[in-house]
Amino acid sequence: MGMMADFKKFAMRGNVLDMAVGIIIGAAFGKIVSSFVNDVLMPPIGIAVGGVDFTGLQVTLREAVEDAAAVTINYGVFIQHVVDFVIVAFAVFMVVRAVTSMQRKEEEAPAAPAAPPEDIVLLREIRDALQSR
Repeated sequence: MGMMADFKKFAMRGNVLDMAVGIIIGAAFGKIVSSFVNDVLMPPIGIAVGGVDFTGLQVTLREAVEDAAAVTINYGVFIQHVVDFVIVAFAVFMVVRAVTSMQRKEEEAPAAPAAPPEDIVLLREIRDALQSR
C-alpha cells in the first residue's frame, strides 16, 4: 500500500498536473501548426520554387518489384517536419519571451522600502536627542 500512496502523492502534485496539461495543449497546438505549415505555408513556398511538393521529394533506392514495395528515402517529408519544428520552436520562444517580459515588469515595480535595522534606528534616535540639546 505504501507504493500506491507514494504514486498518488506524486501524481497529484501540481507540477505533474501542469505538465500533463502542457502536453495535451502541446499536442493540439502541434496539429494546428502542422495544418498551418501543410495547408497555408508550404503551397506558396512550393510555387515559389517551381511547383515542387516537398512531401513528394524522395530518392528511390530500389524500385517496386511484384509484391515488394519500393525502397525510398523520403527527404521531402523530413524537410516538412523541419519546417514544422522551426515554426513550433519560434512560437514557443515567443510565448516564453512574453511571459519573461511580464515577469520582469512585475519585478521592476517599486516595492516598499525595507525597514532599517534596529541599530540604525537607535543611532538616529541618539543623534536626534543630541541635536535637540
